[in-house]
Formats: sequence, structure tokens, C-alpha cells
Amino acid sequence: MADLKNDLFLRACKRLPVERTPIWVMRQAGRYLPEYMAVRQKADFLTMCRTPELAAEVTLQPIDLIGVDAAIIFSDILVIPEAMGMHLEMHEGKGPVFPEPIRNEADAKKLRTIDPSVDLKYVLDAVALTKRELNGRVPLIGFTGSPWTLLAYMVEGQGSKNFSKVKYLIYNDPALAHRLLDKIADAAAAYLCAKIETGVDAVQIFDTWGGLLAQDDFEEFSLRYIRKIISQVKEKNVPIIAFAKGVHYNLDRLADSGADVLGLDWTMNIGDVRKQVGHKVALQGNLDPTILYAGHEKIRHEAEKILQSFGHGSGHIFNLGHGILPDVPPENLKALVDFVKQESVIYHLK
Repeated sequence: MADLKNDLFLRACKRLPVERTPIWVMRQAGRYLPEYMAVRQKADFLTMCRTPELAAEVTLQPIDLIGVDAAIIFSDILVIPEAMGMHLEMHEGKGPVFPEPIRNEADAKKLRTIDPSVDLKYVLDAVALTKRELNGRVPLIGFTGSPWTLLAYMVEGQGSKNFSKVKYLIYNDPALAHRLLDKIADAAAAYLCAKIETGVDAVQIFDTWGGLLAQDDFEEFSLRYIRKIISQVKEKNVPIIAFAKGVHYNLDRLADSGADVLGLDWTMNIGDVRKQVGHKVALQGNLDPTILYAGHEKIRHEAEKILQSFGHGSGHIFNLGHGILPDVPPENLKALVDFVKQESVIYHLK
């Protein structure tokens, strides 16, 4: 922390005193920025992920253009299954596709144990380059998908409304599902540790599809493996953020997972969650991403409601309740960031 010019995000993760509430947003390096699209015209998405210079360039854009308090390395959660041997394609308008998904034991046996320093070296190179170019301006966040979310894509082969194929797997061959989840958790933990060793200052676990699972199934097939990752990464002594979308019913267990920060989606009241678990963890969130379609007054009004709901004191990182949408005007995000920076000061006065 000592060599950072702005360590507000890291202090808030640890619930230490801050002068104002820090803010960053999920998918802040992305398609809503014309500058990102200019880079995107030179290379397809996966090429950008695999080219450290391009990944670093777009990671830095929201720091320079929007003024957020943390950078998050530009990459994709599906680089892990790709490194494990699955062929990944990105289809315009359709998203990620695995043409040969995992459906049985024979498919599962094809998966390799990864060495992040070899199989995901391009991400680590992007981290190292980004850290140099950030030059201590703000912290850098690394991330992984949760084992359950990664398994959902690996079995389904692509995005889905109900993820019926992975549900079929967990109900009809739970032993195979657990072996896969165990292997993915080890890969994800090794990947995060390698990123920390290369220079990231905090990490986030995205459980985008945790809300697909019934409560008992979430505990068995998702939270168990989030805990496993955290237990392996904890010794690296950087803040760990757990973001499980749509999982209202498991906040206490998530707060006891070992994570330092809980990411909240926009359907929760952050003040109520603070009363429930805020003595254990910091909270990140949780403006509805679609509010950024509104005028600046409405954006300010909704942001103020979240600041008021959380209330006074540290332990809040302002963010959206999910990723920024690609057709949001950049000036609307800038208005949100500027407002939070200005207005949150009053919640941190002694």
C-alpha cells in the first residue's frame, strides 16, 4: 500500500478509515468506451486478451478517462478452461462458445492441470506491464470466475437461460461434478496466486451464475469451492472479494467464507446487508447498471440513496450491482464517479 498514490480501495477492503468512498465498476474496461472500440477494431476480443500490450492499454483507459479508484486487468474468466485444454471461440452477438463441451467422464479426463506461469503467461505479462504503466496511481485487481460459474460454461458450451445441461450433470453424476469443481478450484487458486505474485493488489471471484442454484445446491456446488479458493489464496495477504450474483439467502455464509469483501447485486439493500454482516466484511456495490441510462440528476439521486443506506464509516466500495452495459454513455459513468467522490466525503468525517 505504501507506494500507492491512491490506496482508498485497499483501505476500504480492510475496513480501515478513508477520506471518501472509493469507486470502480465491473467491466469498466469495455465496449461503452469509444477508446476501447478503437483498440477493438485492431484485434478480436481473444487476441486482445492474449496480447499484453493491448490488455494493458484498455485496462488503463478508465483510469485515465473516468477517474476510477482501481484498475481491473482486462481478461476473461474463460481463459482458465481454455488453458485446461478446451477450445474457446468468441462469436459476435452470441458470446463465448466451447464447441466441445464437457459432458461425461471421458471429456473430463481430457482436461489438463494448468501451470499459470506457462499456460496463462500472457495474462501475467499483462499484469506486469499494467503495473508498470499504472506507476502506483491506483491498485490493480485480478479476478477469476468461481468454479461453479466456469463449470456452467464448460458443460453447457455457451451461455444459457436455464443451464439445464450442467444441472443435469450435478443431479445425475454429482461425483463427476465434484471432481471437476475440485480441479477447477485448484486451477483458479493457482491462477490468482500467480497474479498476486506478479503484482495485483486484490482479487475478485465472480460467481455470476450462483443464483441459478437452489440454496442447498449453492452450498454444495458453489460455496464449498469458493471457500477452497479463498483458503489457498488467503496466505498471499491481499484483499479477496467474493461476488455471487443473485444469492440473497447465503450472505452469512458468504461473509464467513474468508473473503474480505462481499460484492452485492442491485436487488439487495446495502444498509440491511451492512446490519447483517458488515461487522465481518466490507461491502461492494450496488447501483443497478441500468440507472446509467438515466439523466445525471437521476444517477446522482440513486447513488446518494446507496451512500445514505450504507451510512457513515468505512467498509464500502461503491460499484455497480453487475457489469456496466455496452451502450451506456461514458459521460454518465463519469458523472457517477465524480458524484461519489464529492458527496461521499460527508460519510467519513469524524
